[in-house]
Amino acid sequence: MPKGIYSVPTAINEVVKSYAPGSPERESVLKTYKELYNSTVDIPLFIGDEEIKTGNTKRLFPPFDHQHTIGQYHEADKALVEKAISTALEAREKWATMPWEHRAAIFLKAAELLAGPYRAKINAATMLAQGKTVHQAEIDAACEFIDFLRFNVQFMTEIYAQQPVSSEGIWNRLEHRPLEGFVYAVTPFNFTAIAGNLPSCVALMGNVVVWKPSATQVYSANVIMEVFQKAGLPKGVINMINGNSAMITDTLLDSPDFAGIHFTGSTGVFNSMWAKIGQNINKYKTYPRIVGETGGKDFVWAHPSSNPIEVATALTRGSFEYQGQKCSAASRAYIPASLWDAVKERVVADVKSFKMGSPEDTSNYVSAVITEGSFDKLVKAIEDAKASNEAEVIVGGGYDKSKGWFIEPTVIVTTNPKYDTMATELFGPVLTIYVYEDAKWEESLKLVDETSIYALTGAIFSQDRYAIDFAAKALVNAAGNFYINDKPTGAVVGQQPFGGARASGTNDKAGSILNLLRWVSPRTIKETFIPATDYRYPFLGE
Repeated sequence: MPKGIYSVPTAINEVVKSYAPGSPERESVLKTYKELYNSTVDIPLFIGDEEIKTGNTKRLFPPFDHQHTIGQYHEADKALVEKAISTALEAREKWATMPWEHRAAIFLKAAELLAGPYRAKINAATMLAQGKTVHQAEIDAACEFIDFLRFNVQFMTEIYAQQPVSSEGIWNRLEHRPLEGFVYAVTPFNFTAIAGNLPSCVALMGNVVVWKPSATQVYSANVIMEVFQKAGLPKGVINMINGNSAMITDTLLDSPDFAGIHFTGSTGVFNSMWAKIGQNINKYKTYPRIVGETGGKDFVWAHPSSNPIEVATALTRGSFEYQGQKCSAASRAYIPASLWDAVKERVVADVKSFKMGSPEDTSNYVSAVITEGSFDKLVKAIEDAKASNEAEVIVGGGYDKSKGWFIEPTVIVTTNPKYDTMATELFGPVLTIYVYEDAKWEESLKLVDETSIYALTGAIFSQDRYAIDFAAKALVNAAGNFYINDKPTGAVVGQQPFGGARASGTNDKAGSILNLLRWVSPRTIKETFIPATDYRYPFLGE
């Protein structure tokens, strides 16, 4: 049959649309949003070629309008989880041997579908069920997801192209096999792009996947499965299931064919999974790959030479976009006393200018947090700060859950650099600031480095190059994604591969060639053209 050495289209980052008044994309997404809001969806389990409705359902509703039903999703029992495993393994027989260019074509087509006919739907679904503004949905569910799909294809070809040298008379080759078994993908609520990338990048490399999306993201996950089906992904390659998290995890990790986990979520859950894998290690046919991006307590640090307006803007954007529910959101800051008045004035003014409500009103900067549990946790932190003699709420601090889980963007100033909200991950629109003495700026960097167990993202601001160099070295282990004179959010696929270390995960950098290397098992092949015919080496001669 015909063969060729194929070049894939060069990956470029998808252009972010403006959604300005009068723009066609604004009209399209709001029209789709209204259609979804005024209808209900019945989301099945996707196992092989079956869309299974068990009758054991959970209601779906917007976090900003929790009395309004937008659908339901069905939950699996243990037998169906086991069915997902066997279905994935059956699909593996053909998928693992499919030529790479056909796998590439499927996910490149998925990117084109998202860029065109599905753009409004994936964005509207993310706005509706995850509470994102249209801009936050666009940079996530459309652009970042498209970028993942396109760049992963390019990275795959770069992996395959790296080959060893060959000596005279031999040909050395390197091939990358899919893992022997299935991969368990566990994805979070806060990024539709992550939810789509974690199973798809694994599948791109020839693996099969059992995917459990977050219950609060399953609405847009259903759209992702629709896109993958439309793109021609064979049945059983990615199987989507929902249900009791502990039961699903225990069942999947108990299988001898478990080959890896691709995870984004909380540190505690990831730790428990790692422990379970360790307990089961003698059951597995291969050592599983464990890849996870977990918690964060991301920082902004300002040097006395910083521009206070730039610092303030980084705080109001980095802390409060998407209600502070980004893994990378700034939740603690260190500001020198000489800049504090100017930073405070601008931050307070900015926060007071925010509008909050439904994403359908595009003038709203923030919406509701994702669940009542998150709401209650944030309320407690705010009330504790109000009652503390070590902290003061300087703006925000209000909340209301009568219609949605609304928490006002809140800024706390503390006199204790180890105050609870300087160290504890809250995952919401609460920023805590410690004001330090200018002369102690070097000392303050030790606080940044030592206060949190996490090391995901962080930002420093300075106009002094020596100070930038000093801070970058002092904080070398404090953040996997490090920003100079910018907010600590907004990593772009192909530009800033994302991930952190310490309690923030394995730092395998989603959106890079490094991550894809975790989902293949290399095999070296040496072919000798004229084999030896005598065991005797020259040194044996008399």
